[in-house]
Amino acid sequence: MSAPTNTITETLRVLHRIHRQLTDLKSRLRRGPQLVRAHENNIQRCKDELTAIQELAQKARMAGDAKQRQLRESEDKIKKLQDQLNTAKSNREYQVLKEQIAAIDMANSVLADEIIESLDGVDEFSKKVAAAQAQLSKAETQREQTQKKVDDERPGVEADVARLEVELREAEKGLIGDFKPLYVRAVNARGEGALAPLRGEYCTGCNHKVPLNDINKLLMPDPKPLICRGCGRLLYVPEEWTQGST
Repeated sequence: MSAPTNTITETLRVLHRIHRQLTDLKSRLRRGPQLVRAHENNIQRCKDELTAIQELAQKARMAGDAKQRQLRESEDKIKKLQDQLNTAKSNREYQVLKEQIAAIDMANSVLADEIIESLDGVDEFSKKVAAAQAQLSKAETQREQTQKKVDDERPGVEADVARLEVELREAEKGLIGDFKPLYVRAVNARGEGALAPLRGEYCTGCNHKVPLNDINKLLMPDPKPLICRGCGRLLYVPEEWTQGST
């Protein structure tokens, strides 16, 4: 299927290209701050995780310190009982003191094992704290790199947007007759998706089949505007049609 080249067809193609480029550039402008915010959220998450691990590590250290104090107090108590043992006045008193010493000594043995376990736990928490700190540092570096990239790219992207908006206004001057109000209505409703080329007998925007009688309106030397009945896009003839290909 082929169609003659005409000014309004070229205008619609140019307008669609500019709209798509503007959409991409404006999306980049929005995406930059969004990426920075995502990094900031990640930093806050890392800070929260670090704080939680630090609190657990502190509790583990405090628990270990308490057990060590308890062990020292028990050892002091054994020393006192041993002193009393040396001055025991009867076998009964001597035996009672020996039993007390043995009981405390057994408890101290269990406590010593618990202290070793708590020290191992403190070491593990220290490793987790170091890993969380490294993760936070990495997140902060990524945020800084992303912020710098966004700041460096923004002026160029904004300049491209300004240039294309001028081109858009200039291209819109090529709209004639009923094309202008239909174009404005479609742009207000769909933005960049206001226009769509045909693919065979179908709208590329929604794949709705367009009647041949309607398509013929676009193939005339003086084409008439065609709105897709499926999605409301303003349709135009693709460039390959004007090059004589199907």
